[in-house]
Amino acid sequence: MPKVLVVGSSVGGSIAADTLRDLGIETILLERDLNYVKPCGGAVPPRAFSDWNIPHDLIDRKVTIAVVHSPRHHSEFPVRSSHPNPETDFIAMVRRERFDRYLRERAMSKGAELIEGKLEHVDFGPRGIKAIYEDKRNKTHVIEADAVIGADGAYSTVAKALGLVRLPMAVAYQERIRLPERAMAYWEQRAALYLGDDVSPDLYAWVFPKCDHVAAGIGAGAGKTKAARQLLANLKHKLRDQLGEGLSVKFEAHHLPMHPRKHLSYDRAALVGDAAGLVQQTSGEGIYWAMKSGEMAARAIAKHLDAPTAANLRRDYDAPWWRAYRSTYLFLRFLQRISYNSDLQREIFAAMCDDPDVQRLTFDSYLNKQIVPVPWLVQLRITKHWLETALREWQQLRREGVAYKAA
Repeated sequence: MPKVLVVGSSVGGSIAADTLRDLGIETILLERDLNYVKPCGGAVPPRAFSDWNIPHDLIDRKVTIAVVHSPRHHSEFPVRSSHPNPETDFIAMVRRERFDRYLRERAMSKGAELIEGKLEHVDFGPRGIKAIYEDKRNKTHVIEADAVIGADGAYSTVAKALGLVRLPMAVAYQERIRLPERAMAYWEQRAALYLGDDVSPDLYAWVFPKCDHVAAGIGAGAGKTKAARQLLANLKHKLRDQLGEGLSVKFEAHHLPMHPRKHLSYDRAALVGDAAGLVQQTSGEGIYWAMKSGEMAARAIAKHLDAPTAANLRRDYDAPWWRAYRSTYLFLRFLQRISYNSDLQREIFAAMCDDPDVQRLTFDSYLNKQIVPVPWLVQLRITKHWLETALREWQQLRREGVAYKAA
């Protein structure tokens, strides 16, 4: 029977395996470490639960209030779309140890074979692939298959075997902090973003609520890994009144590829999630995109197992992917460049979060996973507001700079 190897059993790999089994394809899941918990903020749009029939009891918290802090602004607003619906207007917060395990075990229940081992290399031939892996006893084994899906993260061994260069990386560094009940009450329905050089020079910091703790973390761009620990310390100091009584239970760090690869598919191979660089630049969001790319890659490979060439897979994976999501990636990359890289940009960004039009457009796009068409009158209102805000913030920062120099 045709056989596909899926490397990595996180969300992208597990959805890929699940999809392959639904299509009747023999599937092997190769996971390096079943005890590994991927460091992650754990924010998931509700659409993921309906798209892949995932039970809501995996959700720790349903965030219905979003908070954005800059050095001079505080914006707090509801998670609400243009057509309010309490069933879908929220951001789901999950713990990856529970969420990933459920998806992996569901794929296994459908017949996917799970192997725990470290992939060493993949050889690509005209009749199939040979994957060499090392098990927990340091013994080497070979898996033969017709094709491989690389869902093995930012430092993908599958991508390396394909001869691809490593992508530019940002770093995410977070701490899980268990809070007393009275402190958790504030965070029950809130998620907060923090802007500023002291907590994140070119991205943002966050506090996301989980079942009995919060995940407080920072994101920093390429070349700033050494500063990550200090940036997180600065964030905790800033929030000492809210987090000071908490008990630190875990530190987590991981790298995020911040630019999609030119191609997602190759002869007998497809890359998904972080391995393909499919992390959103503005938000750092990767869970939904890993799951969706896993599904689409699996369907394309299943369709072309008789001839899994790069041309065939790109026609049925790469091309539909970019038709659906290119505008989203381009827009969010542009938004990242104009929102986080200076004090003026951050203040404008935070102030614009008070705009009801911006709020609706943001959540329409986030909840639906597509850029929502904007009526021209709304575009004019937002543009006018942005220009007024930019002028006001520039003047204020200039006054503060003059006052600082005088002092």
